[in-house]
Amino acid sequence: MYTEHFGLNFKPFNLVPDPKFLYLSPVHKKALTMLEYGLMSQAGFTVVTGEIGAGKTTLIRSLLKKLDDEYLIGLINNTSESFGELMEWVLDALEIPSSATDNAGRYRDYVDFVIEQHAKGKKIVLIVDEAQNLSVKALEELRLLSNVNIDADIFMQLVLTGQPELSDKLNLPELEQFAQRIGVEYHLKALSYPETQKYIEHRMEIAGADHKIFTNEACAAIFCYSEGVPRRINNLCDFALVYAFADDSKEVNVNTVIDMIKDKRSSTIIKTKDSQNPDVKRVRSWLLELYNVHLV
Repeated sequence: MYTEHFGLNFKPFNLVPDPKFLYLSPVHKKALTMLEYGLMSQAGFTVVTGEIGAGKTTLIRSLLKKLDDEYLIGLINNTSESFGELMEWVLDALEIPSSATDNAGRYRDYVDFVIEQHAKGKKIVLIVDEAQNLSVKALEELRLLSNVNIDADIFMQLVLTGQPELSDKLNLPELEQFAQRIGVEYHLKALSYPETQKYIEHRMEIAGADHKIFTNEACAAIFCYSEGVPRRINNLCDFALVYAFADDSKEVNVNTVIDMIKDKRSSTIIKTKDSQNPDVKRVRSWLLELYNVHLV
């Protein structure tokens, strides 16, 4: 709708993770480095956590693009127990043929496959996204899958990403053995205000913008309402561009953002909230002091 109006080649703020838009903020760069280090150091377990929409899935997709043919990757995206049992997901993710009708038989097929691929020089990595949804029992089953590793021979590596609740689960006494096997872990924090502005400008540039469309004050307001979470930033920026287009404006200013937020607050679907984040409070005060802008 608005791409031609702003001279863009495509939408800059899709909610679907897209590696070409990846903005490596300091925290995202560190998280990606930790993921890469986990694989290269042959850590048995690598765990990355972050809030909903922090960019974990985008990082995983970016990581996969960097891996060469020596890696054999299995990716489990849906971790709801209503979709089957863990061993079935593992066999499907790694494309392991099996006619077994019970978990014992499936496990034998898994072990045979992993040993065979290791003998061929393959590095097997099983990635579990949204791992916070796994039950304690399923997490313990994942740990048992790593028993195929013998001493210094790492036949299979596990990478888990999830929301902060995943860390809470892994700290439970019954998962102590799992926690002890975690070689690399990192928590992906939200973006700061300067990083949020750079993130917005980066995505606009990738989409084809040849000039500044979001004003500094608009970026500050977006940060306050999104708290620096990339998915929330995308949602708010997308709507802000629609509002600016409707007003036949060539820029998104702070009033555009405030008008949009007012309408969102009247919606029964999307609600904004008053933040207790000290960085957000600072930016709010800065907007009020320098520009006499009071955020709703």
